[in-house]
Amino acid sequence: MERSPADLVDLQRYPVDDPDSPAWTAVVAGAREQLARTGAVELPGFCTPDGVEALVADAEALAGRAHHSEGLGTPYLELPDDAWPADHPRQAWARYAVGAVPYDAMPRTSLLRRLYEWEPLRALVEAVLDRGPLYRYADPFGALNLAVMGEGEELQWHFDQTDFVVSLAIQTADDGGCFEVHPRIRSEDDERYDAVGAVLAGDASGVVTLPMVPGTLLVFEGRHSLHRVSPVGSGRLRHVGLLAYDTQPDRMGSALLRMDRYGRTEPFAEPPATWTATPGVPA
Repeated sequence: MERSPADLVDLQRYPVDDPDSPAWTAVVAGAREQLARTGAVELPGFCTPDGVEALVADAEALAGRAHHSEGLGTPYLELPDDAWPADHPRQAWARYAVGAVPYDAMPRTSLLRRLYEWEPLRALVEAVLDRGPLYRYADPFGALNLAVMGEGEELQWHFDQTDFVVSLAIQTADDGGCFEVHPRIRSEDDERYDAVGAVLAGDASGVVTLPMVPGTLLVFEGRHSLHRVSPVGSGRLRHVGLLAYDTQPDRMGSALLRMDRYGRTEPFAEPPATWTATPGVPA
């Protein structure tokens, strides 16, 4: 019997299929309070242990479709401006290396894909963020990604260019791959370059590690919180679903971003049912 997205979620704890219930209202109220206080919402155990097991199997089947990119990036995800001093945070380069399976390469049977396309989940995120209508990201590559990170891969300290990110922890690495955050280190009115520079130099006094226990749904305001994924060690791959939403209905990513992150610019008309050993090439 085919699983439905509802089969993956702990509906007793998170009754996302019953938005008129007092329990749903309580979940949303608690999440909004947490978001206002810390800039992040963690919903541990959002997926049941059985649901996590099914998502791990799905992720392992998808992992071979990941495009792995590597290079140097800045905390601001933009090219440095030479107007800044050489030791300024906006001139700081650091290594990133990560694999990503894009939305258009995920078969329609993928459990992660079906969970993302499940309307009750979108409605929950919309209610938690409380920013008006929320749309699934229109970009056929970036709407949903499975981040696949193996030995030696990492993400440098950075701020997101979007207001929020929604992620689902599926499988932790045996070693490393920690999600480290300095919450709200900057604001719209104050970049706090001295504080950012201190973190880049190794000051961990304000840094917290979010557990990312498998099955945890995380809503994270990454525009103002400096964060990274520490290097992954040997052993199991680190799998995280990245679920993209936007307050605008038709927003798309750039061709440059597509080529860097996914190794191609033209999306598949239909998700390939099978995949060859050649990256980016369906069977």
